[in-house]
Amino acid sequence: MKSEYKVFKNLYQDSVSLMQISAQISKLPGIQQASVVMGTATNLEQLHDAGLGDNISAGPNDLIIAVMGAEDACEEALELAHQHLNSKPEEGSNYGVCTPDLVSMEMALEKEPAANLALISVPGDYAAAEAMKALNLGMNVMMFSDNVSVVQEKAIKVHARERNLIVMGPDCGTAIVNGIPLGFANVVNRGAIGVVGASGTGVQEVTCRIDQLGAGISQALGTGGHDLSEEIGGISMLFGLQALAEDEATKVIVLISKPPAKSVAERILEQAQAAGKPVVVNFLGAKPEDITRPGVTAATTLASAADLAVALLNKTQLIQHALQPDAAQLAMLEKACQPLPATRQLIRGVFAGGTFCYEAQLLCQQHGFTAASNTPVSGNSKLTDIWQSAGHTLIDMGDDDFTRGKPHPMIDPTLRNQRLLAELNDPQTAVVLFDLVLGYGAAEEPAAELLELLAKIDKANAPLLVAHVCGTQADPQQRSRQIDALRAAGVIVADCNAQAAIWARTVAQVQAKKNGATA
Repeated sequence: MKSEYKVFKNLYQDSVSLMQISAQISKLPGIQQASVVMGTATNLEQLHDAGLGDNISAGPNDLIIAVMGAEDACEEALELAHQHLNSKPEEGSNYGVCTPDLVSMEMALEKEPAANLALISVPGDYAAAEAMKALNLGMNVMMFSDNVSVVQEKAIKVHARERNLIVMGPDCGTAIVNGIPLGFANVVNRGAIGVVGASGTGVQEVTCRIDQLGAGISQALGTGGHDLSEEIGGISMLFGLQALAEDEATKVIVLISKPPAKSVAERILEQAQAAGKPVVVNFLGAKPEDITRPGVTAATTLASAADLAVALLNKTQLIQHALQPDAAQLAMLEKACQPLPATRQLIRGVFAGGTFCYEAQLLCQQHGFTAASNTPVSGNSKLTDIWQSAGHTLIDMGDDDFTRGKPHPMIDPTLRNQRLLAELNDPQTAVVLFDLVLGYGAAEEPAAELLELLAKIDKANAPLLVAHVCGTQADPQQRSRQIDALRAAGVIVADCNAQAAIWARTVAQVQAKKNGATA
């Protein structure tokens, strides 16, 4: 076993491309771990901690390929990474990059003078400066980059507001602008519903469900997860809300966020009420009565936000998403639980989407299932050891704790699948709850590696698997194909994340009754 690395001087690549290359070489036989990163101080420290390189001579504009494994495998991995860095992507491929010809935004604007949006995907230490450059050139900004301080974020967004521009981010993973998907986005129909969201996977869930219901998206604007804090004041959401209110193509607006600061929420709701168009608001975990007012409809789940928006667009009856399984679903779940011994009592959730983990925790908690998590909601506990579940546990595998120096599980589900297998092998687990997220940037066949693992387990003695697939038929991975593959392997597939969480807690309730207990 050995570690090797190569440094390429002054060769910048964007974060998504680097994660995709890391994922590709990590899968090579004989490779224990691999990382393709820029040479920032933080990344150098993480490589050192991972045993992937000591005293690497690299600067923030240099690219590092570091691998650990068998000697011949390391050589193969370094060569493969080098090929991807210097080759154009194949038609339809989700990975592969080429060295950029344009080395500044000024040069890019000279080539494309009509461009008015810059996507920033550089290490967080440098993202704020690049965003300021773009704003000063009159461009709106999407900051895929994270690890930007709150002070910097506030300065950038105030600067943008003064110039009547929007900053989506930092840590904005998803947007759809004029029909063009950005970051981790899905292929959805154009239409009359506009979305502003502080959550990437939340935006994906809502836009995909709107598409599935036969409607479409005018614009989907991200804000970044800190935008609705007291410090930032919802600058980006307020801008996006106003832009959609003024957009003739947008007839209904959807707002999505984890609970905002109280004063920020009130400011947003006041502006929503004055928008002159129907506005659906899903502040996850908020009481509907605190949101509802003339022109503003509260949604209790991500899925119901989409349902309500389509109903408002079509002027049909408003129906909230059911928070209990119907009789047929309950019968199906009770039958599936029959082979499970009473000793299997626990819910284990393993998520790629942070908002999916958050929503699932809330829905389980509503029926008495408090859980541990690395990203706990109020009332749940924080895991002492993120690598070891304790009691009911719901994990966000896309959190920084799991992705430092590694690809996000939406790009490379290897680490997530290993955690799923560990939960399946725990004799106390009654149900394993997980998501499968499709779209641009995501793994090309996200179900394939998981199904290989499932083929090795003893299904007769295994807990139930409940999943939901976030995506559309037009996505490169095709939603129905992924669902069919999961169901063929015995996975119970729900229509949305909320339904999957409700089904998982129902399984736990059924199992609790076997012991004469209640949740």
